[in-house]
Amino acid sequence: MTTAETKTRILDAAEGMEEAVALLRAGELVAFPTETVYGLGADAGQDAAVARIFEAKGRPRFNPLIVHTLGPDWAARVARLSPLAERLAEAFWPGPFTLVLPRREDAPLSLLVSAGLDSVAIRVPAHPVARELLRRSGRFVAAPSANRSGAVSPTTAAHVQESLDGKLSLVLDGGACKVGLESTVLDVTGERPVLLRPGGVTREMIEKVVGPLAERKEDGQITSPGQLASHYAPALPLRLEATEVAADEALLAFGPEPLSGAAKTLNLSVGGNLVEAAANLFSMLRALDDPAFAGIAAMPLPEEGLGVAINDRLRRAAAPRP
Repeated sequence: MTTAETKTRILDAAEGMEEAVALLRAGELVAFPTETVYGLGADAGQDAAVARIFEAKGRPRFNPLIVHTLGPDWAARVARLSPLAERLAEAFWPGPFTLVLPRREDAPLSLLVSAGLDSVAIRVPAHPVARELLRRSGRFVAAPSANRSGAVSPTTAAHVQESLDGKLSLVLDGGACKVGLESTVLDVTGERPVLLRPGGVTREMIEKVVGPLAERKEDGQITSPGQLASHYAPALPLRLEATEVAADEALLAFGPEPLSGAAKTLNLSVGGNLVEAAANLFSMLRALDDPAFAGIAAMPLPEEGLGVAINDRLRRAAAPRP
């Protein structure tokens, strides 16, 4: 894994493809061009690899990530495509167009990709370098824009190196991105599609295929990148900053000295590693969300690095329900 002292390399896409594939499979981060912007890619099936995306970007919250794949057949392995979704895929894939779809329960994807939600954002890129990377790796690749969170999205390999030098292993140089604007995002999990983020595929283009879109509700819910954060919350009450735990509570622990006395304990990271904790967060929350317990107590995590994102997620999960 790279460090802040290691300069991120840029290789021509053809020259560096084999190494990029090996790095992705090993759980490392690789930036690559798409027709929209350069993406910061990780194997979407590896929890720790996906967690490294948030660490590298300094992403303040666990927003859902877009999963890149080769086509509708691949998408159907991880999501449910309705006839309407299939029409949209036929019209706009491959291209700068993302569909938010119901996620299959057995999808071989990290829960962190979906930020704990029951949906998944899928895109089929058109760029030949992106497609070759997907084809040769045989992986679903999670890939937000390859820049520090809040910075301008990168449209060249040099932009990626300037923003994330030392934070990833390799940048595949495929030249300047043609579109230069993030993909359109359309939610098709409900009865009528909802435009969540405008992009190169316009509302007018979409409505020619499926008719009028539903208006987006400004309720603070999030189902894709580019929205305010409000994520999966357990059915059980969640108690934060726990310094003691009751015998009928489940414990979400952190560090080498978990509290004793809980009905069940899962430790985000015995070694206090925040990348490991982020990778385990959603799966462990779900595993503890059992009606056999009175509630879930969560031990404190440091408010630094990925701890900021983890704590943000936990505060939202513990907030009063509407």
